[in-house]
This record gives sequence, C-alpha cells and structure tokens, in this order.
Amino acid sequence: MTKKLLSSLLVGALALSILAACQSDTSTSSGATVAADLANTVAVADSASSVAVSSAATTTSTEAVTVAVALAENSLAHEVSVVGDVDDSAAVQIVLNGDSITADGDGVTIDGSTAAITAAGVYNISGTLADGQIIVNTTDKATVRLILNGVNLHNSTSAPLFVADAETVEIELADGTENFLSDTANYLFADPADDEPNAALFSKADLTITGSGSLTVEGNFNDGIASKDGLVIAGGNITVTAVDDGIRGKDYLLIEDGVITVTAQGDGLKSDNEEDTAKGYIAIQGGSITITAGGDAIAAETDVLLSDGQFTLTSGGGSNAFVDDATSAKGIKGQVSVAIDGGTYIIDSADDAIHSNGSITINGGDFTLASGDDALHADETLTINDGVINITRSYEGIESALITINGGDITLVASDDGINVAGGVDSSGMQPGGRPGRGGQGMDSFTYSGTQYLIINGGNIVIDAAGDGIDVNGAIEMTGGVVIVNGPTNSMNGALDYDGGFKISGGYLVAAGSVGMAQAPSTSSSQYSLALNFPSALPAGTIIHIQTSAGEDLLTFAPTKTFQSIVFSSPAVTNGETIEIYYGGSAAGETLGGVYLDGSYTPGQQIASFTVSNTVTQVGNSYR
Repeated sequence: MTKKLLSSLLVGALALSILAACQSDTSTSSGATVAADLANTVAVADSASSVAVSSAATTTSTEAVTVAVALAENSLAHEVSVVGDVDDSAAVQIVLNGDSITADGDGVTIDGSTAAITAAGVYNISGTLADGQIIVNTTDKATVRLILNGVNLHNSTSAPLFVADAETVEIELADGTENFLSDTANYLFADPADDEPNAALFSKADLTITGSGSLTVEGNFNDGIASKDGLVIAGGNITVTAVDDGIRGKDYLLIEDGVITVTAQGDGLKSDNEEDTAKGYIAIQGGSITITAGGDAIAAETDVLLSDGQFTLTSGGGSNAFVDDATSAKGIKGQVSVAIDGGTYIIDSADDAIHSNGSITINGGDFTLASGDDALHADETLTINDGVINITRSYEGIESALITINGGDITLVASDDGINVAGGVDSSGMQPGGRPGRGGQGMDSFTYSGTQYLIINGGNIVIDAAGDGIDVNGAIEMTGGVVIVNGPTNSMNGALDYDGGFKISGGYLVAAGSVGMAQAPSTSSSQYSLALNFPSALPAGTIIHIQTSAGEDLLTFAPTKTFQSIVFSSPAVTNGETIEIYYGGSAAGETLGGVYLDGSYTPGQQIASFTVSNTVTQVGNSYR
C-alpha cells in the first residue's frame, strides 16, 4: 500500500496502513504504580476559549506553479543542433602539434600556437598543445561548430578556448574521446583594464556543449566554464575544477542531459544576470550532477527550475561546517524562486539546503537534506504539493512566511523548530509586540487577520524537533493530512506553538512534547481534539493508548522522546463519544514517528474515561 493512501485512510476510514519507510518495533511498558498515580491525578476539563481565523486569508490557488509555467516567464534559450543532423564530413581539420598548429581549410588563421577561427562552419580539432589558444572571432550570422576530437589544450597566460565574437558556438564532444582544457593562476591582458576572458573555456556568445565524449576543465585563474550570454549543456561527461565558479551562464544555464562533476571554491553552477528579470535563471531537465562548492552549489539570480535529474550537492563543507554571515553556502538558491517537479536530491549544506528570497514550490522529487541552517527556506511562500522529503539534519526544517503543504511524505529532524512560519529574511524571530497568547488553552480569544500562515491540506508529516515542533507566528489551518510531532523535552518550547489560532477541520494530528508551553487546536475548529497533560514527564517509549468505550482503537503512541503532553485530533473523536485512555501495556507492529500503524495493543492501566462534549477536551491539569 502506498504512502499516498495513508492520508486518505487516516482521514476517511482511520485504518492506518504500512508505509515503506516505517520500521518494525515492539515496545513494552509496565509500571502500575506510575499508572495509578496518573489515574489519581488526571481530571477532565473542557477548554472554553475561541479563536476566529480569517478563512479568506487561507484561501490558496489550485493552479500549481510548475517548472514549465515558470520557465515560460523567462527568456527562451537558444536553439541547439541535434547531434547527427549536422554534416561534419566537410569539417576543417585543425591539428594541435605540441607547440604548433596546422589547418587544412579556410576560415582559420594560424599565428604560432594560436588558431583564430574567423568564419562560421564546422571545425574538427584534435591533438595536444602545450601552451596555446583557440580563438573564435567571427561576425558571421551563423553557427560555429567545434568538434573536440581528443584535445589536450593548455594556456599559461589566458583562456585556452576563447569565444571572442560569434553568433552562436556549439562544442561537440566526439564520441569516445577525452578532452582537456586548462589554464594557470595568472592571466596577461593586452589592456590592464581588461578582466576577460576569466575562465578556461570562456564565451562572449551563446554557447552549447553537446555530444557523448568527455571534457575535463581546470580553471586555475577564475571560473572553469563561463558564457557571458546563454549556456546550454545537452550532453557529455564534463568534469570541472575551478578556483571560483565551476560553470556559469550569465543569461541562463540550461542542462538537458550529461554527467557533470564540479569542484569549485566559489559557486558550482551559476547564472548571474542582474539587469534582465527574464534572465539569470538555471533550468535543469535531466542528467547526473555532482557538485562540491565552497559557496552555493547551484545559484541563480532569478529562478532555479528543476524538472528531473540526479543531484549530489555539497556546499560550504557540509552541514557540520560553519560559515560566516558574509558567505552564502546553500545547496540550491534561486533569488526569485525555486520550482522542482522531480528528480533525486542528496544535499549536504552548511547553509540552507534549498533557499529562495521569494518562493519555493516542490511538486515532486526524492530529497535527502542535511543543513547547518534551514533545510527548506523561502522568505515569502513555500508550497509542497508532492515528493518524498527526508530532512536528516537542520537548525529549522521548513521555514517561510506562508507555508502550504498539500501532499508529499515529509520526515524532518531539527535542532530548533521543525516547521517555522516567520516573516523577514531568514529569520526565526517573533513578530513585533511578542506573542499575544496561547491557542486552545484559554488565552486565544482574538481574531487573527495577518498574512503568516501554515496551511496543511494533505501529506504525511513526521517531525522530530528539539525546539517547537510547529512554530507559527500567525495562524494554522489544517484540513487534511497526517501530522506526527515528537517535540521538545524542555518547557520553554512546545510541540505546537502558534499566535493567531489553529483551526482544524480534517486530518490526523498527534503532537507530543513538554507541558509548560503546550497548545491544542482552537475551539473554533470543526474537528474535535484532546489535550493530555501528565503530572510528570514520561520516558520515551511509554505507550499511551486512546480508544472508544466500544473498543475502537483511535491511537496507540509511544513517543520517541521524553514527554509530558500529547495533543490528539482525528475525525473519529466526535461529540458525545466516550473515550478511554490507557497508560503502558504493550504493542507490536509497524510504527511511524512512534504511532503504531497496525498490529495489536495489550492494555495497560486505564487512567481516564470521559464523554466528549466540547471541541477541545483537556485531560489532566494545565501547567501554564
């Protein structure tokens, strides 16, 4: 049974199913003395608070922001010839002979160890040149096609391959060949005011790299591969090392296919046009990409648009490293937006794993993220529609001013807040004026009309947080999905923490944590909730079981950390239903975040029995 079915089963039929990611677990908890103490202490009290949450503010668009939609708003990439469609039989042969060059046709001017291509056409380059240069310099309104057919080209004073002027240039890596380009740390410019070329492979024209051969580029002066216009990579096995950026397309960088490995002291892949809002983007449609970068692994001035591919990205030394505030060492960064439709991502970043100053939309993909800061961070909006997201390490797992989760399977570990709704630039701070009160526990009698929201319409979300499990400097609205929180063990944080109300109308919510700051959903909700507060902290693995008086299992939960409160909400908790709560006993079966999805429960000690009459029922004393 698939994970996607889990949410619908929990919400519709409350018959939990086995998830592929779950692990088998058997927990046994005795302790009749503790159970007796609990039974003597707990008392049922109905919360009488009310919150009005503006439903208009939580209305979301049903139209998904896909990569195709976002790409259509950017400038078109230049056209790329299909390998095999071009007649290479009449190609001019350029042969590199150690310290000299020969050519057998027109369109090439040779001066010692420099060959200048001055006309559009096809040129087949082969051989080794110890210290020289290939320059493309033509005003023809047609394409220059360079076939690298076993080239080893080095230059000690400039870029070994330099496109000074052309309409477009295509570099084909001939099948079965290995090609090498390298420069040195010092360039000599004819005019000291010049700063170009500044890459081992440098182009002032639209550039395409295609073919099935290999290309190794060593950028010892600055960048490895750079185009001042657009850069399209349509194939090839490309390896780049650079003292600054690895591969840069100023107007855009489009990768259609290929195996790309980049080691860069600066950014790995980069597009940095700051003048035109329709440019400065990176679009990747496939391929295998491995990047180790001192700065950002993938960085775009506007949008990062990822359709497919396999990505292994390390930035800033990884999630265990420290970078100062002046250094950006993110895994994926799109200043305006990031949109991801699919692909496989393994990211280990010192800074945010996936970041945007604007918006992030995830429509699919398989993610394993480890971050020294936030795993997913957008200043404005963050939407998850689908995908498998596993956050193994983070300071805060998911952060934005507006977070909408419509689907997907999300597991996250955070040393601070698991999900954080906060405004401002990469900030986890409170709104001005502090927190006006605690929802669902008698202090939330106000109406929230702000713009900071967490909206959960679907998905399966499992949170392990040392800080707040869910921290919203605004309001929460939950209409569906599954949320399981193993929250903080200290009383300065809570499994749920919100300022402006929590309206729940559907879905399955379990949140365990400390009791000092504990909150439950608001009583303006249409779905009923239970708030269990225990007289003392209980050890991890202690089983709490909730069932109806008729014996229908509602929850069997062994929190994975020490806890003193549990909040539970489900469509099966209904008005007039008699609820029984048990402590201890034993359970066996598949678990997700400590919640047993199937199997059996052997009862321990019953510690409470009551009839649900209000939207939020508090069981046990309030410690606030």
